[in-house]
Amino acid sequence: MKHIYLYDTSLRDGTQREGISLSLDDKLKIAQRLDAFGMDYIEGGWPGSNPKDVEFFRRAPSLGLSHARLAAFGSTRRKNSRPADDANILALLGAETPVVTLVGKSWELHVVDVLETTLDENRAMIEDSVAYCKSQGKEVIYDAEHFFDGYKANSGYALATLEAAARGGADCVVLCDTNGGSLPWEVEATTCAVIERLGPGVAVGIHTHDDGGCGVANTLGAVRAGAIQVQGTVNGYGERVANANLCSIIPDLQLKMGYDCVPTEQLAGLTSLSRYVAELANLTHDDHLPYVGASAFAHKGGIHVAAMLKHAASYQHIDPQLVGNRQRSVVSELSGRGNLVDKIQQFGLNPESLDIPAVLEQIKQLEAQGFTFEGADASVELMLRRTHPAYVPPFEMTDYTVNVQRRRGRGLIVEATVKVRVGPKIMHTVAEGNGPVNALDAALRLALTGVFPQISGVRLEDYKVRILDGENNTAATTRVLIESRRGTRRWSTVGASPNIIDASWRALADSMEYALIAA
Repeated sequence: MKHIYLYDTSLRDGTQREGISLSLDDKLKIAQRLDAFGMDYIEGGWPGSNPKDVEFFRRAPSLGLSHARLAAFGSTRRKNSRPADDANILALLGAETPVVTLVGKSWELHVVDVLETTLDENRAMIEDSVAYCKSQGKEVIYDAEHFFDGYKANSGYALATLEAAARGGADCVVLCDTNGGSLPWEVEATTCAVIERLGPGVAVGIHTHDDGGCGVANTLGAVRAGAIQVQGTVNGYGERVANANLCSIIPDLQLKMGYDCVPTEQLAGLTSLSRYVAELANLTHDDHLPYVGASAFAHKGGIHVAAMLKHAASYQHIDPQLVGNRQRSVVSELSGRGNLVDKIQQFGLNPESLDIPAVLEQIKQLEAQGFTFEGADASVELMLRRTHPAYVPPFEMTDYTVNVQRRRGRGLIVEATVKVRVGPKIMHTVAEGNGPVNALDAALRLALTGVFPQISGVRLEDYKVRILDGENNTAATTRVLIESRRGTRRWSTVGASPNIIDASWRALADSMEYALIAA
């Protein structure tokens, strides 16, 4: 299989996304993870632009990268100067990376109106800069910025800028769809024309953005035309809309088009890599990303799940394990028997002893009241378990009250009282908290811990509230989703009610019951 070289620019182009600001330590950790995954090139940043990137390159040798080659990014020399005297070029070389990536102009508009120089001088800037960096022993990648726009405006000049880079000795010339507005057939045809013009001795790469929604498709089109290097970012992070998403490009190339990118065992780490970078970027991981999203192989429609139970390929384009993801079914009012059967298998329960039709009907009725079970598997499991003839709940909710007062000298006082039946005994406890839910949680724990000491290890990790039917204002239904944890085990439960305290109580009680019988 032909190898396609992976060039990751998450640490430079990816950080240009609005809302991303990686610390130095974040960048170093991500670089290590990219190397372990199998990226061929990691673009660490622009050493001439800010102190953080300077420090990154200073510390990068300590990472001990075992596979990837580290690249420093910067522009060609300034007009009417020498590369040896150019501060940006010197900063690039000072980063002491094995690879230097130079960006230059391919579009007359940028040459004349932005750089304010001549077309001839721009070609000289490209050739001189590449040649000088090559003379310093560097592998040089040349990024032809705005190449496709430039090619549409004046193909002869755009190609001439690539020829200048090739004369300078560039190891790879990269065609950039910087504005992200090109279409796949345009990119494929143009890449074919470039390869024909430059000849077999010049390697060609592709760098696309997703402003037109075609970043991944444009990349694949360029590879079909003969490009051997693809540039992009993890999760598509990048300026404006996005860069081309390597988490889609890599499996498309390897699993669909038959190219070699990374070893099979490393491809299975793709989902983990995607989530790791999202976490360090302090962004919520997009559940709906192709291949790596939590919903990428999630099946909700009852007909779909029924078919999946017979043959996984009926509604899945690949085995999710190939990219480190997993197949799952989603339970909702749209569910059929197959959804619950799949869940029962996941929970390790015996379907023969459970009343599946009753649970399906209950789910539909509750979702009509405002419940949703897509993110509350623990509540679904409890509903199933409760249909078993021998099931005995560990406790029974009886009463609760919540009292909120503001007292002079003491501020806000929140007090909850609960009555819980455990076997023949009634537990009646009172506790304070910093809010109604916290007080209820404390009072319930106090009631149960004496009989069930394991409750002390349960932690309330997250509390989400959503107001439904906002047109009813204060009469609207409130849905509460609670995520709990004990050790490494996590589970989620749901409650809904016109009253936020009651909705919280339902979700909280389910969470504690689940902790006692399953978690």
